[in-house]
Amino acid sequence: MIEAVATEHIRHAERPLLDAGAPLMAHVAFAVAQRVRHELSARTGEVGGRRVVVLVGSGNNGGDGLFTAAHLARAGVRTLAVTVAPKVHAEGLEAARRAGVVVVSSASSARDSQDALSPGAAAREALAADVVVDAMLGIGAQGALRGAGGAIVRAVNRQRPRRGGPFVVAIDVPSGIGVDDGTVPGPVLRADLTLACGSPAPGLLLPPAAHLAQDVDVIDTGLDLSGATSKVLRLEDADVATLWPRALPEHDKYRRGVVGVVAGTRAYPGAAVLATGAAVRSGAGMVRHVGADDVTRAVLAAHPEVVHGTGRVQAWVVGPGLDTEDAAQLRQVDVALAEAGLGPGAYFSGAGVWGDGGSDGIVPVVVDAGALSRLPERCAPWIVLTPHAGELARLLTERGVAVDREQVESAPAEHAATAQRLTGATVLLKGATTVVVGPGQVLSQAEAPAWLATAGAGDVLAGLLGTLLAGRSREAVQHPDLVARLAALAALVHGRAATEANPGGPVSASMVVEALPRTIARLLAD
Repeated sequence: MIEAVATEHIRHAERPLLDAGAPLMAHVAFAVAQRVRHELSARTGEVGGRRVVVLVGSGNNGGDGLFTAAHLARAGVRTLAVTVAPKVHAEGLEAARRAGVVVVSSASSARDSQDALSPGAAAREALAADVVVDAMLGIGAQGALRGAGGAIVRAVNRQRPRRGGPFVVAIDVPSGIGVDDGTVPGPVLRADLTLACGSPAPGLLLPPAAHLAQDVDVIDTGLDLSGATSKVLRLEDADVATLWPRALPEHDKYRRGVVGVVAGTRAYPGAAVLATGAAVRSGAGMVRHVGADDVTRAVLAAHPEVVHGTGRVQAWVVGPGLDTEDAAQLRQVDVALAEAGLGPGAYFSGAGVWGDGGSDGIVPVVVDAGALSRLPERCAPWIVLTPHAGELARLLTERGVAVDREQVESAPAEHAATAQRLTGATVLLKGATTVVVGPGQVLSQAEAPAWLATAGAGDVLAGLLGTLLAGRSREAVQHPDLVARLAALAALVHGRAATEANPGGPVSASMVVEALPRTIARLLAD
């Protein structure tokens, strides 16, 4: 599991080391230079004579870049340092020049000097390099990248090819991202490799910034972060075996977990086929479908294991393909929500007050698509909402927070957290990077390939999550903090199955369903 802590904790942990004279900057610069040399060798077969451009800002991040440049120059690399601020780290600047680094300035205050380089010319130097090191803004910076740095990045982004071009290494974070919230307020140079110092900043894991830092590695600087509160978690493949509900010899189909699915209408029968299929293929002990007879016939034609009608379940999945005008289906959604313990006098009342009756008979519910409109004012944390950005915008607006889809997409973690606070439910916000917010925790998963943005993918995710909640139903109700991790686990496996279905190429939702058994088996074996 990857843990990102708030940057204030990272800076607090650095302070005693700096006060004791620990050479953190020297350590970081040496580690970055080693990785750059490795990338040069891997990409070109040599190090000496290759070209590296280091974009240098003010402060310690720029100092890291200047000392990195000095190491590279001493290794025979043709190194150009472009400063984008009027003042940069003095000791780093001296070390770079002493090592033979060519230092020029793009700051506006130096435009008329002999060593000045316009942002456009600096961008051309960067585009012609083998490696570019981004050392403009670190974790202490707030807001967009401005001035010369912003101008250089905009110019590079306009001309940088989708394939090829310089390999970009960012120190700490790609300059200009929201280090704690993952927002992208201005131009950012997408990093091929980000080397986080001590711990990843939360913004490296959260969308939309996560797509600008897809490969993140950590330089161990000896920070003591044991007392820091984790801000964002990301499950890794190694976590699957720990969280997945295992099939044991003593289990019958009921103890394996029964998933009830309320999905599909005559207009959208495929949603029911996909949601039930995902639950079946991901290992549910039994799957029940509740819906119109003609929809059920489509489900049974595709998955004859599915049982038609109501009965005992350990988790519900409601909403995929639901017609909000279908009164019978909406009544069944209300029944499922009641089984989650909602309503006056229930285990978890609509007012958010815990009841005295215990958790027996209470089951988790996945609420998707059309069923989102049926939510009571307050939910239990074992209710998992699975909206996309547009649906979340509608949900928030209905609850007094007027936002649109674009606003949600620009700050997904913030708006998912707002929805969690307003509803009490666990919120899984679907997207290229999925954000999950539960009580007191935030997770993000970025395994999904771009090809997974396809019709029906959300129905598959809902059914898969239903299997996980059914398999650990009692634990999910008694320990609600588990629910968010199971939701993140579903997103991880969903993304991995999409890749396994057709690596590097287009996939359909049906292909993802078919890939689930072998994907899960591989992850459990690993």
